[in-house]
Amino acid sequence: MTRTVFPYAANDIAALARSIGRELESDSEKPGHVQLLNMLARGAGFRNFQHFRAQQEAEAKLERGPAAPEPVDFVRVERVARYFDAAGRFARWPSKASHRDLCLWVMWSRVPAAQVMNERAVNALLNANHLFGDHALLRREMVDTGLLTRTSDCREYRRVEKRPPADAVALIRHLGTRLQADAPVGEPIPR
Repeated sequence: MTRTVFPYAANDIAALARSIGRELESDSEKPGHVQLLNMLARGAGFRNFQHFRAQQEAEAKLERGPAAPEPVDFVRVERVARYFDAAGRFARWPSKASHRDLCLWVMWSRVPAAQVMNERAVNALLNANHLFGDHALLRREMVDTGLLTRTSDCREYRRVEKRPPADAVALIRHLGTRLQADAPVGEPIPR
């Protein structure tokens, strides 16, 4: 088990000594480990050790900065985009699981967020967005991969809100720009 080390500093050592002295005088028993940690934290100006630790972790997180963006495999995105027609409809079922996953993310992006749908509505949405005639396969795969949830009686479906992987985001954007470029002026973009 790795132990996190938190650097400790007190601006005024005399104030720290007075604070710890007062706390030791007020307690008739020998302080335990956690009590000592809390005394040291209060002597440095924190409410308790948990407050001290939270401040240290937040500072370390801010110093690291934001996490590096996930790299995008544009070759893979380009290959998977071939499974969609010019109107952005899912044209054929991929044989590779990694390609299927990206295609399912595209279908996920077309399901309305925070909306409960019945099976008929989900089927209609999937049928409008694919051409190979197997909405049941798509619905089942989206549930199995955790992109949709459904009640045990299959009456209510809901999109699971989570962040798509970088490749999926790139594919969704690519298909969106392709749809916008192909749509006649003044006509809505098909979803």
